[in-house]
Amino acid sequence: MKILIITLICIFFYAYFIEPNWIQVRAVELKLPHLAAEFDSYKIVQLSDIHVDKKMKKQRLTRLFQLVNQQKPDLIALTGDYATKGYEKFIPNLVTLSQLEPKDKTVAVLGNHDYSSHTHTQATKHILQQTNILNLANTVYSLQRGNAMLHIAGVDDVWARKDRLDLVLKQLPEAGAAILLAHEPDFADISAATGRFDLQLSGHSHGGQIRLPFFKPPILPPLGSKYYKGLYQVREMIQYTNRGIGISHIPLRFNSRPEITVFTLVADSDSGMRG
Repeated sequence: MKILIITLICIFFYAYFIEPNWIQVRAVELKLPHLAAEFDSYKIVQLSDIHVDKKMKKQRLTRLFQLVNQQKPDLIALTGDYATKGYEKFIPNLVTLSQLEPKDKTVAVLGNHDYSSHTHTQATKHILQQTNILNLANTVYSLQRGNAMLHIAGVDDVWARKDRLDLVLKQLPEAGAAILLAHEPDFADISAATGRFDLQLSGHSHGGQIRLPFFKPPILPPLGSKYYKGLYQVREMIQYTNRGIGISHIPLRFNSRPEITVFTLVADSDSGMRG
């Protein structure tokens, strides 16, 4: 019994103090079938679920964003949940997002926590605008290299019923690879069915946040239980779910480290994924 108690105390200490601060930088190489050669080796760094709160102070955010910049991203993609519900007063700490330095642009979508109240939503949108981050709320941002194009699209939050994929598709040119940001990963069943997107980037699930080896996480959120971590092939589209940086509800992480994902896009006539 004594050994069991000591073991449980050690696990709690690890899950509370160590793993939430032990960020994994994961490199993933993706071959996109519609990617033009002009965008070969294009690098996208994804951050998700920062969940700024009383523990996520400016100093910690600065270290996080320095780590992102060290990856030398062409583009940075933020996939929602910038502040935990009920912690609206800490949203101004996200002014440190201005430290992000991609070669092209930082783009973003909102998540379910970002729609927890009107005040929360407006404060989040304001901080994105203040830090020169493009909120892809049912819009498309197109990059051009010569005659080649790469489209980065985003749907507003699905849980909050703000998503308008129809508007995105109307704006999306027929030619060029297309990447969709959608906070909730299980939206992939809908986006993949259109046949227009090569890749969907999501967050939301935190990889389960607490995950026992060999078992599916016991707690997963709605719209985040099917594609809850890592790479998936959904029809002809690749879907990736980032485990996020912050925590929500339970202040623990176990076997689900916070993650920065570094995607290197590869132009290839054959679809595939590796990472």
